[in-house]
Amino acid sequence: MRLVLIRHGRTRANEEHLYCGSTDLPLSENGRRELETLRNSFSYPAAEGFRFFTSGQLRTEQTLELIYGPKDHLSLPGIREMDFGRFEMRSYEQLKNDGDYLAWIGGDNEANLAPGGESGFLMRERVLKAARTILDAGEDAVVISHGGPIAAIMDDLFPEEGKNRYEWQPENGKGYLIQIRGGQRSWISIPTGGDD
Repeated sequence: MRLVLIRHGRTRANEEHLYCGSTDLPLSENGRRELETLRNSFSYPAAEGFRFFTSGQLRTEQTLELIYGPKDHLSLPGIREMDFGRFEMRSYEQLKNDGDYLAWIGGDNEANLAPGGESGFLMRERVLKAARTILDAGEDAVVISHGGPIAAIMDDLFPEEGKNRYEWQPENGKGYLIQIRGGQRSWISIPTGGDD
């Protein structure tokens, strides 16, 4: 089985360093241009033989179309980004004097709930349950998702690498190609080629 995980292209929230999980933003103009450059200069896995999945959010739908064109696909809400609750669409600068925020980032924000949102652990549990349905089908799949969910899947599949969520999180428009043969798993970064 081949599993392709691609993070959506850049949005206004990425450009402005805002927490964005549940907010349904489109790609920014810069994000669209960057994806077109990646698609034209590098190599994503060819579409033939793959089933396609998105989180259903606009930024993942637009990323799928920009990279692969219009494709029949399934939307899986389980692979959406973490819901940052009250911190959604706000930056560190806007929140740096908020006691709830300081407690959240100063403690274990994998375990701590964002007020009105999720914890990293809850997001991970939700994402891995959705990912398991894709993996259990055993069919080649392209998944257009978000940084946190991709990191959770990679950490689950490759725990021996000892990377944390931020080390696994790919840049916008980039991700991983995972090969699964029997009990053996391997991965490479994608897209490949060009100056990379």
